[in-house]
Amino acid sequence: MSKLLVINASARSNHSHSRGLTAAFVKHWVKVNPGSQVVFRELGTANVPHMTGEWISAAFKPAADRNGQDLRELALSDTYVSELHRADVIVIGSPMYNWSIPSPLKAYIDQIMRIHETWKPNKADPQNPYTGLLKGKTLVLLLARGSAGYEAGEYNHHMNFQSTYLKMIFNIMGITDIHVIPINGASTPSQELQDSIETARADIEEFINSGLYFATDRKSVSNGIERKN
Repeated sequence: MSKLLVINASARSNHSHSRGLTAAFVKHWVKVNPGSQVVFRELGTANVPHMTGEWISAAFKPAADRNGQDLRELALSDTYVSELHRADVIVIGSPMYNWSIPSPLKAYIDQIMRIHETWKPNKADPQNPYTGLLKGKTLVLLLARGSAGYEAGEYNHHMNFQSTYLKMIFNIMGITDIHVIPINGASTPSQELQDSIETARADIEEFINSGLYFATDRKSVSNGIERKN
């Protein structure tokens, strides 16, 4: 049975292009994979806590030595990490804000970059100092950008701290099967924007129809759609 985790990071509840992509993804996913479980994780309109000194102390303390306060500090982080470990396919819908990602998504990343939970040190190889612990997963980045030209070799690539950052972070955590499906030109409504939206939706359907993201056999079970705030 496949498990899909859908993460929304846009500050907009309505008129969000990235949310439109995640909605299109889920609609077609459930159609093609009716037995899969779908979990929604809301970041963009949620209060995602920033790291504190107490959180850092608890995260780097051996699990056996953590006290009740440590466990309370890490409770939401533990939930986020558990969702990632259980998921087979992870979808992140995010706009580009100031050439990077929304601050709640950055705070979420700080919560899930957990030593011995999503990565561990690789002291034997200084050139590859991290070993990722999120293995056998597929990540799909559904991204909205105000302008265009942010892909490798294009004129705005040097300002792309959105997909380049997200790919690096999840690579470190062990996810190497990463797919980027963007909408470009979101700040200038035009036929070009409509074409970009249609292309992105077609790419989503093509990706889901391919079925290449399955690491195990499909099993038919009842639908399970869960929303978490």
